[in-house]
Amino acid sequence: MTAFTLHDLEAIIAARAGASAEASYTRKMLDKGAAHCAKKMGEEAIEVVLAGASEPRERVVAEAADLLYHLLVLLKARDVALTDVEAVLQTRTAQSGLDEKASRKDV
Repeated sequence: MTAFTLHDLEAIIAARAGASAEASYTRKMLDKGAAHCAKKMGEEAIEVVLAGASEPRERVVAEAADLLYHLLVLLKARDVALTDVEAVLQTRTAQSGLDEKASRKDV
């Protein structure tokens, strides 16, 4: 059995984006627009932070799963592929984190 990946989840989100809003939570989110998807992702991020600070491991895992799902829905809403994000991560990991951070123009 192969491991489930974020690319698998991205493909599921793409498939569900083609469904009706009555049958798909993903489609319902996308129909509300990128700003709504971003707000929902932010709410999930806060839940991860709170769980990470003091809740049991299982809660952290569950909240992280919610966050990753909502991040990929937001990326879909903005027409950003996971491979685009991976490409940026690949360039960033080619050097030390401290050097990479110092090289950013926006920091």
